[in-house]
Amino acid sequence: MKYVEYGFSRLFANAKGRDAKLFSKGPAFSQFSNPTIDIECPEVGASGSQLHEDHSADGAGHFPTLRWPAVVASSAEIKQYLLISEDPDAPLPNPIIHGIYYGIAPTVTEVTAEDFVEVESGGPHALHGGWKYGQNRKGTVYIPPRPLLGHGPHRYFFTLVALTQPLDVSKMSPLPTAEEVLQGIEGNVAGWGQWIGVYERVWK
Repeated sequence: MKYVEYGFSRLFANAKGRDAKLFSKGPAFSQFSNPTIDIECPEVGASGSQLHEDHSADGAGHFPTLRWPAVVASSAEIKQYLLISEDPDAPLPNPIIHGIYYGIAPTVTEVTAEDFVEVESGGPHALHGGWKYGQNRKGTVYIPPRPLLGHGPHRYFFTLVALTQPLDVSKMSPLPTAEEVLQGIEGNVAGWGQWIGVYERVWK
């Protein structure tokens, strides 16, 4: 299987860069073409840094710690955050959704791996951090990075979105998709930030 995977990655070596289809390129961001919130990852470093093995499927698969300053929108007070992780470098028509999280309280300024542990006390799809998760490619809480062997570096975009109104999930699926969430936040975006981690699986 290792040889098959490597051969597939060589065949689609140039099938990367679906940046135009990233979540932050959607119509909800028409008033905010550039990030307005600074996102840090103290475990890894500046945006564009190499993720540790423990942040990947090759290791523990931990969600990286992300940190941002307290933010107040100029037009309205922030009521909620949402967070999405996606890979635009997979050889597919659209970026792979690795995780999407909604209902993050406006007082939150940091997320850690422990926050993404599923708990029963908060109802379906509830997480230890106090928010919920939506639909990713596998229907799990989070898909740790695992790019195709030999496909080169993949970028993993972690996008935080500040909302002027809480997301109305009553009109969405029990496990909301990125498309549903993107439609649901239209007109309610107060700003956003982005941190990118890079990971590669090399033939050894």
